[in-house]
Amino acid sequence: MEPVFQPQNLTQKRRVDSLDIFRGLTVALMILVGDAGGEWPQIGHAPWNGSNLADFVMPFFLFIVGMAIPLTFKRISSRDHAVKKMIVRILKLLFWGIMLQGGFSHAPDKLSYGVDMKKIRWSGILQRIAFAYLVMALMEILKKKRHTKDLPPGWLSIFKLYASQWLMGACILVIYLAVIYGMYVPHWQFTVNDEESSDYGKAFTVECGVRGKLDPACNAVGYIDRKILGINHLHQQPAWKRSEACTETVTYEAPFQTSAPAWCNAPFEPEGILSSISSVLSTIIGVHFGHVLVHLKDDTARLKHWTVMGLSLLISGLVLHFTHAMPLNKQLYTFSYVCVTSGAAALVFSAIYVLVDMRGWKSMFLPFQRMGMNAMLVYVMAAEGIFAGFINGWYYNDPQNTLIYWIQNHVFIGVWNSQRVGILLYVIFAEIPFWGIVAAIFHRLEIYWKL
Repeated sequence: MEPVFQPQNLTQKRRVDSLDIFRGLTVALMILVGDAGGEWPQIGHAPWNGSNLADFVMPFFLFIVGMAIPLTFKRISSRDHAVKKMIVRILKLLFWGIMLQGGFSHAPDKLSYGVDMKKIRWSGILQRIAFAYLVMALMEILKKKRHTKDLPPGWLSIFKLYASQWLMGACILVIYLAVIYGMYVPHWQFTVNDEESSDYGKAFTVECGVRGKLDPACNAVGYIDRKILGINHLHQQPAWKRSEACTETVTYEAPFQTSAPAWCNAPFEPEGILSSISSVLSTIIGVHFGHVLVHLKDDTARLKHWTVMGLSLLISGLVLHFTHAMPLNKQLYTFSYVCVTSGAAALVFSAIYVLVDMRGWKSMFLPFQRMGMNAMLVYVMAAEGIFAGFINGWYYNDPQNTLIYWIQNHVFIGVWNSQRVGILLYVIFAEIPFWGIVAAIFHRLEIYWKL
């Protein structure tokens, strides 16, 4: 995937500023929770049920991808060209997803590369985005003529115009619920493959023999991934290892309790097969918001539609969670989680739209807009640590003596005399602004790393 040089005026004509800003904010949020979450578990992924700040990143991306689909394909008149564009983009997403999260890259802390194909991780963030994009882009291409239709009066008319996507969403939900509550999960065994674990090489058995469980050990989501992907190809460091059942504290380095159950050592794929099918629901909602942007021409009408739907989703998800009907769970991608995170995405985007498109306060978000226009660059280099790994490769006398570690220790940690506070301030006031500047320079040079 090569950088794309585009005339600036053409690029700007085709972009929605508020969507770029939302994308840039989400990338910045990913950097924050990824690089500071180790010191601040409260903003890292929730060990199991519940949602922390990090748990909003993936559904925000899926929402943004969905919202961009109608805006992209309405400009492509040829169906063959649209299909070709879709296929090329999916292949690029899969390539970079496996390259960055499959185990080949050990950045930023380990100065080595390579992966044992017996243990390669096939799933990941970009792979999930590729799947959701495939499903919804195909639907958009097949239903493209609807963009030219006049929208009849009435709040529900846009739902009726795209009834097929909601029918598909309902089918996805029914299948997902039927599987997670109806599939039988037998006992299963695994061997610890994490070479950094004190239990490396040990074999464990997890007792299940149940249906409808949503706990870490015996859920249908993990069972399907173990059967289809293979247990050696799953994520070796799932967030559940920081749960109360496994460790005394929620920090990443905390050792297991002596009474920790066997599943604490097991791998689990947070971007697995069944959860990725459920994640398409987030993209469907994003596509709907894109359709609203295409069909409704009045800003107030758009905002009313978005906020009502966003609040409805948010409240519905919270009711499901707090009534114990269905917990918020990112790793299972439960329906309550879809509702809460999609509702939050809707409200955040609506707020940005008010400030940027309705009130014209674009300049205050300019760094995030630039990051959003070059989101792939910032994601690969910053969020996945490729640039930091490159810098750390140039050390003096000791691999821990690099420019990045020096800045962290002497400018932030040493000044505040706190590892936790220092790392947080480094990410907020050094790392994220740095990538905002880099993205701005690339924008000035009219270079965009596109999929």
